[in-house]
Amino acid sequence: MSASEGGEYEHYEAIVVGCGPGGAAAAARLAQHGIETLVLERGVEAGSKNVSGGLIYAEESAPYTIDDFFPNFREEASERPITDYEIHNIAGRKVKSYDLTDLHEHDTEWCDAVLRRHMDGWLEDRVHELTSENGGGLLTGVRVNGLLRENGEIVGVTCDELDPITADFIVAADGANSELARDAGLMDWEEPDEWFQGVKAVVEMDPEVINDRFDIEEGEGVAHLFSGDLFDDVRGGGFLYTNEDTLSIGTVFHLDSLVAEQAEPHELLDALLTHPLLAQWLDEEYVELEYGAKLVPDSKKVAHREPYSDRLVLVGDAGGQMQAQGPIIKGMNHAVTAGALAADAHAVTRGNADAEAAGRRYTTMLEQSGTMGKLRPRRYEMTSPVGEHGLVTRAIEGVLGSPVGSAAVGNRLSNRLLEKAYNSPTLVGMLPDTETGYTTLPSIIGEKQGRTIHWDNEVEPPTLEERIGDLTYDTDVGNPHIRLRDNSVEASGAAVYACPVSAEDFGGGCYRSETVKTNGGEETVVSLDTQPCVECGTCAIVADTEWEHPRGGKGVEFRQG
Repeated sequence: MSASEGGEYEHYEAIVVGCGPGGAAAAARLAQHGIETLVLERGVEAGSKNVSGGLIYAEESAPYTIDDFFPNFREEASERPITDYEIHNIAGRKVKSYDLTDLHEHDTEWCDAVLRRHMDGWLEDRVHELTSENGGGLLTGVRVNGLLRENGEIVGVTCDELDPITADFIVAADGANSELARDAGLMDWEEPDEWFQGVKAVVEMDPEVINDRFDIEEGEGVAHLFSGDLFDDVRGGGFLYTNEDTLSIGTVFHLDSLVAEQAEPHELLDALLTHPLLAQWLDEEYVELEYGAKLVPDSKKVAHREPYSDRLVLVGDAGGQMQAQGPIIKGMNHAVTAGALAADAHAVTRGNADAEAAGRRYTTMLEQSGTMGKLRPRRYEMTSPVGEHGLVTRAIEGVLGSPVGSAAVGNRLSNRLLEKAYNSPTLVGMLPDTETGYTTLPSIIGEKQGRTIHWDNEVEPPTLEERIGDLTYDTDVGNPHIRLRDNSVEASGAAVYACPVSAEDFGGGCYRSETVKTNGGEETVVSLDTQPCVECGTCAIVADTEWEHPRGGKGVEFRQG
């Protein structure tokens, strides 16, 4: 929208869109600089639109951590500190586990499990207090739908619920589906291999039961990662994190691999939940509180090197700042750092007539702080053209599948070397995005080095229909936020199985395939119902759709996140 169309608008020195950890850090740091800041959040409460794995780290090398701005964060907003960390390589019923403590504690001051509704809701109250001191504040239930421009230059934002608002500085912390990043031409949804899809269940469990089953004390927590053949040939893996009185159990897969294998996300999650290994932690009294999903940008490929345009800067997932490198999964901490650095960049360039001065300074700060080096490691960029080349991948797969390769993986020396490799940040940062690291090698490790699991898993996960039915929705009747541009199977059929609330043989969900009669024959087409949508954005990449967020407060509302 052009500013000239509407005349004078309400003005703030800074606008922050989104009150996740990145937006909260940006707003808090702006408030510390005495800058009038308005925070706009589209959920009914911060966190009601957010899903994360989720672990939040405080890195020793980071210039900022979340407790720098919110001193009581760990006591009030997080779940459990993570004190134990393991990865499990699975081949059928055989499992080989490695302790990842060295990798986990590398550059780590602390690491806590979190649930986004509780965490972000707590941050919302603190952010409102801080920003109100400088004449700003925080509004929920407001969807920022685009950028306001004047003479082609970004000068503010447009909203569904409010008149446009102008600002000297705009922070887009509105997540992986950022409408501001797309409006500015800084993000596209064209390449599935640039994205992961995360699907998660929050499982109810009494704190004492958690302590007993995971062999931990009060004030301790564990993180488990899973890879191998239980996910067939889909590139990715699973996770389990202990919260105070729940477990977060989920899967994260490369989106292009989901499409190529025509895998259904809810079935991959169920494969993890029902594996015999999890019988030591779960039983027939399994109670699933919430099912959710999100897109995760692969920072190695999409972390924006210059995350700004005019007065707009991108923070967190909106800027592709999600570090997913094998067993290293970090995002919220980088969003915090980025948000605070963005605020500092504006503070030191305040009053500069050049609209891009803050953005350029922010870019420099991301580089100098080492943040960009973590998100886009040069070692990966150097090795990926070879490591991800089809001929190389097939050759490696051939060697590993041979008797010689299997024998090499199975000896005692390789066992020690593999544990060291898993705990090497350098080697993990070089891991190519191929089936070798996610499926083939873990399966061989499990088969050759693993112990046989004899437990029987009695968990019966809810059906997809039950999971959708248990979610909370405020449907925006008459205003669908997704529209099919092409309903042919060729253009949009992948959404039927890649969408986490749809399935090939499921009559509900967002996307469905159906046979319709045409002139002289029949045709299979795709239909869309946005009511059960969890707003992950998967379909925007794999189907020919027009996608936007629902209006403020509408759509799905996550109670756990």
